[in-house]
Amino acid sequence: MNTTKTVVQEAQKVSPNLAGNMPEKKFRAGGVSATVWLNKGHASNGQDTEYKTISIERSYTDKEGKWQSTNSMRINDLPKAVIALQKAYEYVVLNEQDLFKGGY
Repeated sequence: MNTTKTVVQEAQKVSPNLAGNMPEKKFRAGGVSATVWLNKGHASNGQDTEYKTISIERSYTDKEGKWQSTNSMRINDLPKAVIALQKAYEYVVLNEQDLFKGGY
């Protein structure tokens, strides 16, 4: 089985965000991923609203060889986390700019 597919399947079992809500976009750098989520809610004035959040996780194999995920990063994971988060941030900001220009 494809390792990437296995990681995603295992992350879906562990991550509560995936219960009924699929990610809008995922950015990976090695074992670290930043996922962009589209959320729906209500503003204080009662209007429906949408907003995006970004989650970060690190995938790894445990002693038995099973894929696991965590939100804790090791020192060596931090540069990868920075890259994944930067790409997620760019994606969100550039798409918001497209919305204001009428291009999305």
